[in-house]
Amino acid sequence: MSVRILVFAAFALAGAALAQAPAKAPQRVVAIDRVIAVVNDEAITQYDLDDARRIVVQQLKQQNVQQPAADVLEKQVLERLITERALLQYAKENGIKVDDTQVERAIQRIVEDNKLTLDGLRQALAKENVAFVKYREDVRNEIIVQRLREREVEGRITVSDTEVENYLATIKAQSGGEAEYKIAHILVVVPEQASAEQIEAKRRRADEALKSIRGGADFGQVAAGFSDASDALSGGNLGWRPGARMPTVFAEVVRGMKIGDVSPVLRSAAGFHIVKLIDRRSRDEPAMVDQTHARHILVRVNEITSEADAKAKIERLKDRLDGGAKFDDIAKLNSEDPTSAKGGDLGWLSPGDVVPAFEEAMNKLAINQVSVPVRSPFGWHLIEVLGRRKQDISADRERTQAQLAIRQRKSDEAFQDWVRQTRDRAYVELRLDDR
Repeated sequence: MSVRILVFAAFALAGAALAQAPAKAPQRVVAIDRVIAVVNDEAITQYDLDDARRIVVQQLKQQNVQQPAADVLEKQVLERLITERALLQYAKENGIKVDDTQVERAIQRIVEDNKLTLDGLRQALAKENVAFVKYREDVRNEIIVQRLREREVEGRITVSDTEVENYLATIKAQSGGEAEYKIAHILVVVPEQASAEQIEAKRRRADEALKSIRGGADFGQVAAGFSDASDALSGGNLGWRPGARMPTVFAEVVRGMKIGDVSPVLRSAAGFHIVKLIDRRSRDEPAMVDQTHARHILVRVNEITSEADAKAKIERLKDRLDGGAKFDDIAKLNSEDPTSAKGGDLGWLSPGDVVPAFEEAMNKLAINQVSVPVRSPFGWHLIEVLGRRKQDISADRERTQAQLAIRQRKSDEAFQDWVRQTRDRAYVELRLDDR
């Protein structure tokens, strides 16, 4: 696995951090600093584009995706650089920052998740001619974009009981229950308030992509050349998804497709889509699981509260609990989590319901024992275990999974739309013709 891909495995963000810098700068001349685009008040240079394109070409080779024509690839990479700059500028304007400690923790998680050492990561980056200092900044940028997603999109997503019931009814209507689908897609974006002529031009572009695929062209290569989605340069691969996590526009279409089929051009508010079904598999969930009843106190690390301040606060709260203070009282007054109103009560948790760092610490506790401060991607926690049991969770798990799948699908669609709007609002001046 490419080390470059490790970042995306950890954060899975839309279009963030394409640019990389080489460990040893190649010999370049005047063209290295030529401005080829301006995003608001920030320049993108020929060097930025060349270096980002070099990394993308490496990725395409590692993924066995044939790269598109040089001019097409250049336009795709430049568009992603423009989108990235627009997002990071928006974050800066809104006070979203990520300090060095958070970046180091993220890199450590990437290292651990991929069974590497920090030295091993540095060596792998060096082989790909990627400077570690630039890799750190890419990780920082991905965290920033994730913060944007949490603030601008996640908090506004709601899932109704009716949606859950409809999802479960759809599953029951399918033989063998809900399946997971491995899919790839092409998205040709239609700008907001586009004219009829612009919409027709975008449709022709989508039709051209579909014609190429039906003429025998590789889907991944066509995606890299035509798609405006953030995953275009990885062949448009969306990986494995349950039906409810697929974009609404082609969820029902995919369920009726055979492996290897490619859909016709589909229309949504975002633009025109083409989807390919790569594989399908069933989902068999065990009925009996070990559950833990737990509660927690959370102090978040964000642009307002630094790592050091959050840790100091959670340690003070632990001292108060050790001194005899009641857990639910401390949680109600101090926890920065929606469960604070219930004294931090998380209810009965099944394996996988919480992030790994939290679950690992929770599983080591005895009943009625309070943990030492525990760091997770959300911040610092104090955890208390109230009970344990074995439980048949078939019905509850079905509802929980349905809600999570619907929420994730809605979040994916809303974030894609928000990124498009942010890009459209940015002032962009292209100077490619000046070269």
